Formats: sequence, C-alpha cells, structure tokens
Amino acid sequence: MRYILSLDEGTTSARAALYNREGHRLAMASVPIPCRYPQPGWVEQDAAQIWTAQLDAMRRTLAEIDAQPQEIAAVGITNQRETTVVWDRRTGAPIAPAIVWQCRRTAERCRTLAASAEAARVTAKTGLVIDAYFSGSKVEWILDHTPGARERAAAGDLLFGNIDTWLIWNLTAGSTHVTDPTNASRTMLMDLATGDWDDELLALFGIPRAMLPRIVPSSGICGQMAATVLGVEIPIAGIAGDQQAALAGQACFRPGLSKNTYGTGCFALLHTGGERPVSRHRLLGTRAANLGGGAQFAVEGSIFIAGAAVQWLRDKVGLIESAPETEQIAQSVAHTGGVYLVPAFVGLGAPHWDAEARASLTGMTLSTGRAELVRATLESMAYQTRELVQAMEADSGAPLEELRVDGGAAQNNFLMQFQADMLGCPVVRPRDSETTALGAAYLAGLAVGYWSSVEEVESFWQAERVFTPSMAAAEREALWAGWQAAVARTRSQGC
Repeated sequence: MRYILSLDEGTTSARAALYNREGHRLAMASVPIPCRYPQPGWVEQDAAQIWTAQLDAMRRTLAEIDAQPQEIAAVGITNQRETTVVWDRRTGAPIAPAIVWQCRRTAERCRTLAASAEAARVTAKTGLVIDAYFSGSKVEWILDHTPGARERAAAGDLLFGNIDTWLIWNLTAGSTHVTDPTNASRTMLMDLATGDWDDELLALFGIPRAMLPRIVPSSGICGQMAATVLGVEIPIAGIAGDQQAALAGQACFRPGLSKNTYGTGCFALLHTGGERPVSRHRLLGTRAANLGGGAQFAVEGSIFIAGAAVQWLRDKVGLIESAPETEQIAQSVAHTGGVYLVPAFVGLGAPHWDAEARASLTGMTLSTGRAELVRATLESMAYQTRELVQAMEADSGAPLEELRVDGGAAQNNFLMQFQADMLGCPVVRPRDSETTALGAAYLAGLAVGYWSSVEEVESFWQAERVFTPSMAAAEREALWAGWQAAVARTRSQGC
C-alpha cells in the first residue's frame, strides 16, 4: 500500500490529494463548485454537483501520477462544515439545494431563539453561539419549506448530513450514514460534553433522530468505498471538518497549539486537549479530531469572509485578475491612506456575531486608488484574525507564542507579514500549506497503521517561513484603533 488518498471538499472547490509515507503530497487536483445566491444573504449549492466534482477530482489525482486504486491504504475525508444536505433514503436524491454555511436565511429564526428562554441551555449544551451559521436551523428550514418533507422525515424516509456524511453515503453506495464529532459539534444538535445527539435540541428544531448519522471516531475505519467507485474497495478511515483537519495537518494534536486557516473564511483554532472549553469572549467550544480515545476539544473563532473578499475584488469589482497579484499591488503603496474594508457581506462572525452588519468601505478620499483598496482588503483578514486571537488570549489568560497559518491566502507574503505585525508575535507558515487535506490523510493513515503514531506524523511538520513582527507598537495600535472604529460604524449602520 503506497498511498493515502485525501478528499478535501471545500466551499468553492472539491480537491483530492495523494500522500506517501513521509507525509509528502505527490499529486493534487481541484474541480470548482459554483455557489448560487438566490436572495441577498442566501447561499446554496447543488449537492449532486458537489459529489460529481469530488469524484472527478479524485480520478484526476490518481491519473496525475498513474496511481492505482489497489495501492491506496485508506481514504480520509474533510469538508466544508455546517453546509446542510437532506436527501431521500431510498433514491439518494437531495430534496432541496444544499444550504451553505455562509447562508443567512435562518437568521431571523436564530434571533428569536437567542432571545428565548431556551437560549442559555442551547449554548451550554453545544458550546455554540446561536447563529444561522450552524446546521440545526438549516435542517429545520428545509423541512419547513419543502412540500411534504416533514411527513417524509417523520416516516423515516429522509436523511440529513453535512458534506462529510453526504460524500461517505455516495462513496459507499448508500450503505454508510456516519459523521464524526468535529462535524457533529457544528450542527447545534450534539451535546458537546457527551458527544451524542441531544433529544431536547432535536425537539427544539423538530428534527427526527432517525434522520441523523451515526457519530464515529475521527480516526477509525467507518466504511468501505464501494468497488463501483474506483474498481476496488478501500477503507474510509478518517473524517474531520475542514478546520479541525487543518489543526491536525498543522500537527496541533496537543493542548496550547493553534492555527489559523485563510480560506473563503478565516478560522482560528486553539487545541485544549480533553478539557471542554467555555469561552467568555464569544468564541466557540468545538470538538477537535479524536484518534479513537477520549474526547478532544478546541476553542474556535470563525470569520465568515476572508479570501471571499478577494474573490469579490476579482469577480464583482474587477480590480484584479487573480488572487496572487494582490501581493504586489498591496506592496506598491506604503499604506491604505486610512481606508478600511470591513467585509461583512453576510454579517460578522466571532466575536461580534452580528447577522445584520453589512460590508463597508470607509476612509476614502480622492487619492484612494486600486492599490489602496486591494491592500485594505488583505489587511481586513489580519485585523479580523487579531480580534479572534485577542479573545483566545483573554479566555486562556496567556499570550499566543506563535500562530501557525495555512490556506490559500497564507501564501501572500504581504498579508503574513502584516499579520505578524498586527499580532506582535511570529506567524509560521509550514512547508505544505494544504494542511486541511494533509490532516484528513493523517487521520486515515493513523487508523490503518500506515503511520505508527502521532509522534511520527508530528515529525513531518516543517516551517517554510517565519514572519516576525517589525512594525512599531505605536503604529500598530493606531491602525488597530482605526479598524475598531470602522467596525463600530459598520455595525451601527447594519442595525
């Protein structure tokens, strides 16, 4: 067995990668997946298209190095979290479009719930702030707005899953309906402490337990890829939501280690080990990937729009042709001239949790040009990340020693240096920045003995570059004060 195959289904693309015993990525292919925006704040995808794109990416990856399916020891799966699919148990056909994690269509329902007597109990059980981000209200919406869905769900004819569950169902030809604790902890339907679905939460959203997948360890054989997919059966042995997979891919298996992923959104996680976190600063308690032993936890801060703002610059505003060129454009000016972009296109995530806020561009003058706008867009990712890190430091009572980074925008040297300057601590970029796919591979490989121990995979992690702070403290704090003022204006206009 020469390879581990990792399937990495993200918001904008389905990717697949092959890894060898040294943890080196040998091949990777990506297939784009479009999003639809039927109303302002609504985001949805075609679940069938997600499956075919992932299948295509998998086959392209094998073809890239002429790898044979029988050479694959195991498959690991990682996925965009919270995105919700409901499908027919018998036909496997989705009954409605997949509601994407960014979608705000259930924001009013969540505001009502957050103001109710049940709110404190929901947060205490789940570790989550009540928000449309999570899956519970999305499932409820599909059942309420699809004709006959509630009756079919009550009769046991419908199944629910996030994208991990949906892919595994299709990979196993409908024989396996499972998820793992990292994904289950993002539904607002699981008790964070027990790691099981909670009947009180299910009743709150009117979701029959029979719809829900079985929760299995993040690392462990949970099913077999059907021979109809690639010609041979292959164990499916790793599952983790994308951000927890990235935490594993950054070798953050132990308490106190942290990472930030710069993707469509931005997600900072701090591993807390077997200790369930309780945030006093509006961060989320969540499950980290478990390796078959006891429960593992993390505290997380979620930013809804990060790299998506760069896509906006490219696709909607036309200021750039590609994301990589933003580095040179941003470096062509010394500063933004007081311009701030607060990218609240779908509201603000942690630590604000303001669904009503909308994006704003402030501080422009007649001297503001393309370069200043591009630079302000990149800087917004660093400012939002500082908000998360400050909340983590306040919760933990200890300063962050370093931040490990990954994701597409982590390749932008300007952004990473500005991030280090804003945090006042080193930012460390690993040799392989595709840590989400790598983490899923680690979980699968450990489960089947392809790698012998956590210590072995920890030894694979190497820094490619360390960005150290170089900005004067007075300049940093002046820029930070400007960001805080811009966010305050954004929130007031949203309300």
